[in-house]
Parts: sequence; C-alpha cells; structure tokens
Amino acid sequence: MSKPKFEVADIIHLHNKAFEHQFTPIVHIKKTLRALTLCRTKALGGHITKCQSCKTEKTSYNSCRNRHCPKCQVTNRERWVLERESELLPVPYYHIVFTLPHCFNDLIPISAKAVYSSLLKASWLTIQSLAADPNYLGAKTGMISILHTWGQQMWLHPHVHCIVPNGGITKDNKWKTGKNKDKYLYPKRALSMVFRAKFMEELRKKISIPQKVAKQAFAKKWVVYAKRPFSSPKTVVEYLGRYTHKIAISNHRLTSIDDETVGFEYKDYKEGGKKKTRIITGVEFLRRFSSHILPAGFVRIRHYGFLASRNKPTDLNIAKKDLKEKSWENIKYSWSEIAKDKLGYNPEMCPCCKQETLRMIKEILPERGPPFRRLPHA
Repeated sequence: MSKPKFEVADIIHLHNKAFEHQFTPIVHIKKTLRALTLCRTKALGGHITKCQSCKTEKTSYNSCRNRHCPKCQVTNRERWVLERESELLPVPYYHIVFTLPHCFNDLIPISAKAVYSSLLKASWLTIQSLAADPNYLGAKTGMISILHTWGQQMWLHPHVHCIVPNGGITKDNKWKTGKNKDKYLYPKRALSMVFRAKFMEELRKKISIPQKVAKQAFAKKWVVYAKRPFSSPKTVVEYLGRYTHKIAISNHRLTSIDDETVGFEYKDYKEGGKKKTRIITGVEFLRRFSSHILPAGFVRIRHYGFLASRNKPTDLNIAKKDLKEKSWENIKYSWSEIAKDKLGYNPEMCPCCKQETLRMIKEILPERGPPFRRLPHA
C-alpha cells in the first residue's frame, strides 16, 4: 500500500492548540495525541544502519507504539493473528456483534471504563449462558471479543465483535460440537434479550444509571447482529486481521487538511456502502478522534471460556485432542519473523544493492526535555 498523503499527526500539529483551548482534554488524551505527533521522529530516537557491501547508510526512527496510532498497528496485528492460528479448531466459527444503544453515549465521557467493561462482560455472559443451555449446546464454550467504539464518521458507536466456535467442553471434559452447522449459532431474539439484561446488571454494579437512560434502554430494541458460519478456520484468521487492531480512522482515509478543515472518506451503509467525503473543522475532527481514546490500561481484545489464557493449556488441548489436532503451544514471534513472513520486509536488506548486508552502526538516543529544577526555598 502506498504512503498516505496526509496523517492524523498533521491534524494534531495544526489544530491541537485550538482543540485543547475549546475542550480542555484530560492528561491521558493529551499524552496520547502528543505520542502520535512524535511517532517515527528523531524525538523518540532510533538507529543508523550501514550496508557492508555498498556502504549505503539508512536512518530509522522509533515508533511511539501507542495503540491509537495509525502507523503502529500493522506489526501488532500480524503478531496477534499468528498467535491465534495455533488456537483454531476444525469446527464452524460464528461472527456475532453486540451493539450498545446510543442512549448510553452520554455516560461514556465520564464513565467510559464502566460502560465498555460492562459491554464486553455482558456479551460474554450472554454467549456463556446460552451455550450452557442443553437446548443449544450444554457445554463451556469459548469466545474472542474485540471492542470498537466508532462508526464510519467517528461518532460514538460502541459495539463488540465476537468470534465464537460452534462447540465446547462438557462437564466430563470432552469436546462437544454444536448441532447447527449451517444455521445461526443462537436465536437473535434470545441473544438480544439476554444481552440487555446482562448489560444492565453489570453496569448497575459499577455506576448509578440515570433514570432517563434506563427508561430509554428498556424502550429500545437492542441490536445483535449474527452471521452464518465462516467457510473455514483460515477465513476466521483473515477476518480477525481486519478487526483486531483497527483505530477510529486510518491515514489512508484522509483526503484534505488545511488551517480550518479536515476531509475524510467514509462508507454510507444506508446507501449500500457508497463511498462519500465529509468535511469538518480540525477541532471537531480531534474531538471525535479523542472520544475513541480508551482509558489507560483498558484491554479491548479479550479471550473467554476455553480460549482464556489460563484455560488454554487444559481446556483448549482437550478440544485439540478430541478433534485429533496438534496440541496448542504458546508460540511467540519476533519482529523480524513477522516482517519477513507477513509484511514482505527484510530489515537486513539494503535498499540500494538488494543484499542482506545491513548492520546497525549507531543508536540514536531519544531527545529529552530540560531537567526539572526545584526552586530554592524562600
């Protein structure tokens, strides 16, 4: 993919001062936006490599590694997908999306952690309870869930993408495959009703829900999107790669930037996914972008049931054994392996002579601000 013409970092450089003056963001948001402006610049340090053959020198700067950065997600995504490949089972997998009604959006600026954690927990409790029902499966299932908080135009639109295998571990520690191979995993109406009850229960444990919001929540029809199974486990991995490390907007969707406005491309799903362009002020762009910066330390990709980290060595390997698959191992992949195998990039390849003779000759230390000086006592 070609290098984008515009970057989110450019917008921050141009409009962050006006954004901070108008909205006074919290420190965590300020730090995140600053990290994005420093990504792959000399401020974060880097290294110089030299070709041992043609003597060409190349300077590379470090990335910010922030999970909200449009330039730092490719390697993380590929590493995560590679690690998931060894967990796949030869059974149908289903994609289910739990969407939160917009009446909860006003709670997010002050209670984001409570709302998002309740959304993730409720989606799992819904799947867990239906899977445990003998009428559907009667076993302990597993699930991977991925939180997204945005729509195409960066409005708040919290929803969780869930990947669920059609099967689970019985009380006798045996694998049991579900009956519905070509149909929906569970009835949509049952999913919707259980999800609403579980979410309200979880959120009430964390915060006091305003009466107006609660009334609107029970008056609305809660949307649960369910698809037919994926065609193969390989398709699951490819699909996951599209969703795992997405951010609110990529640099490639930006179409224009000036001193006043920002233009970006979006899909209008009311018109069948037709591509359109929206122009908004730079300050409004940063307001929308910042609304999707997650609370510090919040985990947006979670594994449940027999796919949870603590259960993989036992439950996942029970499933692997019963399905005559190779045992699961916790394999870790280095950056150089991912670069060569998945990204088609060899860090030792000289861009000039095309020989694998690039070697690091110098480390560039990060820039640091002036030391803090304590004022003398009066």
